[in-house]
Amino acid sequence: MPAGNAAQCQSASAAQCKAAAQRNAAHTPRNAVKLGRMTDDLLLLVVAAGVVAGTYKIWQLSLDAREAANRIAKDACSRAVVQFLDGTVAFAGFRLSRDANGRRRLLRTYTFDYTSDGFERAQGFIVLAGLRLEAVGLAGHPS
Repeated sequence: MPAGNAAQCQSASAAQCKAAAQRNAAHTPRNAVKLGRMTDDLLLLVVAAGVVAGTYKIWQLSLDAREAANRIAKDACSRAVVQFLDGTVAFAGFRLSRDANGRRRLLRTYTFDYTSDGFERAQGFIVLAGLRLEAVGLAGHPS
């Protein structure tokens, strides 16, 4: 029992002293449990916010890459004097690759359709490393 409580217990009856000690003991664990729960809840909230922020960033980077691929596909079709069909590219996949410095990077591949005669479709592709063009290809002749 702390020194302050001992001085109080000397002036009070034994029953009052025992009751006061039980009240103090009863309140301390409950407060500690509430504080522990609050700390756990706060940690969970911070982790959840981090996950949401990370997911949003990845989603935004993917949208930016798709917009870049759309722009590149339109430019490639206009340079090849063919018609870009459907007005958009389709995500075909991604893979990890190493650059000239040996660092890993994510390569995204997109496909798109085009036509040179208005009747037959052909498929082209675009490979992006981040937002930078790695490769673009058009089939020789639509089949």
